[in-house]
Amino acid sequence: MSVTFSQTLVLYSSNPPHTCLPKPSLFPSTSTLQLSPTFYRNGSNSLSRRNNRFQFHANSTDSDDELGTRQAAAVSNPSSTSLLSFLCPLLKLFSGGDPSQERNFTLEVATSSLSTLARFPWGSRSLSNNSDSQDVTTLDPPMHLQLFEFEACPFCRRVREAMTELDLSAEVYPCPKGSIRHRELVNRSGGKEQFPFLIDPNTGISMYESGEIVRYLFQQYGKGRKPSPGLLESTLLTGWMPTIFRAGRGMTLWERANVEPPPEKMELYSYENNPYARIVREALCELELPYILQNVGEGSLRLKLLVDASGSKEVPYLIDPNTGTHVGDYKKILSYLFQTYSVAAV
Repeated sequence: MSVTFSQTLVLYSSNPPHTCLPKPSLFPSTSTLQLSPTFYRNGSNSLSRRNNRFQFHANSTDSDDELGTRQAAAVSNPSSTSLLSFLCPLLKLFSGGDPSQERNFTLEVATSSLSTLARFPWGSRSLSNNSDSQDVTTLDPPMHLQLFEFEACPFCRRVREAMTELDLSAEVYPCPKGSIRHRELVNRSGGKEQFPFLIDPNTGISMYESGEIVRYLFQQYGKGRKPSPGLLESTLLTGWMPTIFRAGRGMTLWERANVEPPPEKMELYSYENNPYARIVREALCELELPYILQNVGEGSLRLKLLVDASGSKEVPYLIDPNTGTHVGDYKKILSYLFQTYSVAAV
């Protein structure tokens, strides 16, 4: 298990000035991320210093999150591969080909609905108390959480489920296989391509490992709440089902995705286990489009913002400030995304 902490972590260090890594040339200034010095935790209980970074080693049993990690592969059995690496080419074969073309939406909704049933207890409702008189504009911390993930990853999924339960919004940076932007940012910030990866600019903390991320989110933003029963334990049992039912949608970068990201991030109203929103998030991942995720699960105080923006409580709902587009039907959103953010076929 490998969890990355910045030097501003109160439990382990003082609060030195925040440090930024230089941004990659492909990332425009409007999307620049603040990347902190990091602590690595993994192994036995000790502190060491390497490459001007402290390493804190602690025992862990949650190594199943080691997906797509080049460093982990280097020290493990070379013949061993993750389940996702094995499934990736197999699922791609059955994924329906070109995601921009007309789809069998009956099949799309059926498989996405089966995915919803597989994760039915999690990612559908907010644990917020609607009786609270909290101002909806103060739901989130001052700066957005930054989540690097990809839609088909089961461990990324449970982090998004936790965010739905906590009524948290986040900046999402999709990292599909073949990523040309966001995977490099994770590698430069944390030292390896492993997902999910969370940066919390409010506390200076950055970390890998879905279980640790979920515990951190509830400790930091849960106001005494606990994750829904089974959320942390269920991934190996049902977490893979949406990936399989959806035949690997939201796993791989589409070959005709634009190289350059849009100047401003889109805004998506969604909740994790909604079957229609899932289809839209898959497309955003395949196009590697960063966006602000507004979670509006059942009971969410954020529903007021959705109603103000769209006039209804239906999700998904997409706002694109780059073109002034507001669109709510998932089929129309798919068409819009692939028409607007794809390179024309040669």
